[in-house]
Amino acid sequence: MTLLVLGGTGTLGRQIVRRALNEGFQVKCFVRNFRKAAFLKEWGAQLVYGDLRLLETIPITLLGITAIIDASTARPSDLYNAKKIDLKGKYALIDVAQQVGIKHFIFFSVLNTHKYPDIPLMKWKLCVEYKLIKSNLNYTIFNLSGFFQGLITQYALPILDKKPIWLTGESTSIGYINTEDVARLTIKSLSMHKANNQVFSLVGPRSWTSLEIIKLCEKLSGQRSNISVVPLNLLQFFRYLTSLFQWTWNISDRLAFVEVLSIGDEFYDDIKQVSLLLQINFQEIEPLENYLQEYFSKIMKKLKELNYQSIDEKQDFNNINF
Repeated sequence: MTLLVLGGTGTLGRQIVRRALNEGFQVKCFVRNFRKAAFLKEWGAQLVYGDLRLLETIPITLLGITAIIDASTARPSDLYNAKKIDLKGKYALIDVAQQVGIKHFIFFSVLNTHKYPDIPLMKWKLCVEYKLIKSNLNYTIFNLSGFFQGLITQYALPILDKKPIWLTGESTSIGYINTEDVARLTIKSLSMHKANNQVFSLVGPRSWTSLEIIKLCEKLSGQRSNISVVPLNLLQFFRYLTSLFQWTWNISDRLAFVEVLSIGDEFYDDIKQVSLLLQINFQEIEPLENYLQEYFSKIMKKLKELNYQSIDEKQDFNNINF
């Protein structure tokens, strides 16, 4: 089976490529920048040029492909290209996939998309879901909420660097999951006929609010956080203000995502269905506590080594000057 992976250089995509290669699949990666994707070639993947903004580049990338795994998404800061990639480009990809007889199409969406049709990325994801469901392709749609990896820059590093963490009194609970687990289950679904034409939620063992994650990071790092709270009404005002002008629409949309985190929704779901169909043990899904424990253990060990090295260098310097 030959896989075409879109978004192979991303946080999730690279894990999917690595997992697929390790399990013996032939993997082609749909990329715009060969230099940026060079590490995928070093792993053993074949790079093929494709750009969802340029629809004419899509057909040639599907030659000899058995299944498509679409882990791509545009940068939210570029609203114009985001629509071309996440809506028009995905529509064209599905159309071509039907024409050439692709056997399986895996798409990653977002939990609760139907609740937020005013947020462009959510609306586009939902539209692509409907497009796939109405197509004649065998599809599997995985709804995700958030990744462990993103929490490092969002919470862990600011705490270690003693930098402020900006919150809006967030009470939304999110079922974060390790991208390695998502990749493992994604590749496994390719061989499971029961996964055909199904929509699954993939989340971690439990959901977390921002404050709960911060407290966990404080406990594991032994350091206090510096939290700065932005009033929700101020955020809503700035979102309204930036929505008035076309050149600030992308800012408005990013503020909308932050506002979603403040309204007390829950980005979590029961994954018993996916556990049964994919024949997985829920205990195999890594909990956030273990992931952050390993991260902080490595970081604190490295910091101690650097501190010892610094002390030795100071002693050497003092000895020389003495």
